[in-house]
Amino acid sequence: MPELPDITVYVEAIAERTVGQTLEKIRVANPFLLRSVDPPLGESFGKRVESVGRLGKRIVIGLEQNLYVVLHLMIAGRLHWTDRGAKPPGRKGLAYCDFESGMLMLTEAGAKRRASLYVVRGREALAVHDPGGLDVMTADLAAFRARLASENRTLKRALTDPRLFSGIGNAYSDEILHHARLSPMTRTSRLDPAETERLYTSARRTLAEWTEKLRHEAAGKFPEKVTAFRPDMAVHGRYKKPCPVCGSPVQRIAYASNEANYCAACQTGGKLLADRALSRLMHDDWPKTLEEMEETKRR
Repeated sequence: MPELPDITVYVEAIAERTVGQTLEKIRVANPFLLRSVDPPLGESFGKRVESVGRLGKRIVIGLEQNLYVVLHLMIAGRLHWTDRGAKPPGRKGLAYCDFESGMLMLTEAGAKRRASLYVVRGREALAVHDPGGLDVMTADLAAFRARLASENRTLKRALTDPRLFSGIGNAYSDEILHHARLSPMTRTSRLDPAETERLYTSARRTLAEWTEKLRHEAAGKFPEKVTAFRPDMAVHGRYKKPCPVCGSPVQRIAYASNEANYCAACQTGGKLLADRALSRLMHDDWPKTLEEMEETKRR
């Protein structure tokens, strides 16, 4: 799912191309995409774009007369900017937003259709789509500490909960925790003040650096390479590959439908976190440390 850095670069690219222009029409190719009925979709047609912004992981296109188009890309939704009249990309194409200077196209890979589009009227109706997460890029340390302490969760769960923090998902939570040298399974209630400040600093630095990287990658063009897996990430998507800091193999644990990637040497004092599926299968044979894992490989 596109997260804060990706969404920020999307927002900037859309704003550059559409603010001040007229949204002439939105053509919805899949009826499951549109999740609102009042106001009707057609009411957005012919309206001038006044703003483009981010609401958590949602993209909000603000139109005149207090109307808003809200796009939630979910896991596989992606945006593309093309010439008007471009050939639709088959079944992946879900919606086509026609502007004077081009077309904003929404696609979604895979068989499941999870992306959504809403048209709402007024700031109050728009607020319904805000999960309420704190934006770490604008919050101070005190606000971050209070939000982190509001629920006793693992750090991985806390960072990725959209009600607690805005725009952080599976990929960048891994990167933030690696930078902060903190275990993804540490409970929020167990962080001391120094660790909380380190996490706050790492979150802001990681998100800012990746936003700048993605801006540089797009180089003024519309961002097309939006993915959660990037070769220069430290741990996310790099299972068994060497940690860029210490060279130890990156580890991975799976839970529910999610996963956490981490470096045991940098984040857990060399301790391997128990993967629920494998640890249940192996019981006492499950290695507890990197040293035990290496010894198991030599047997």
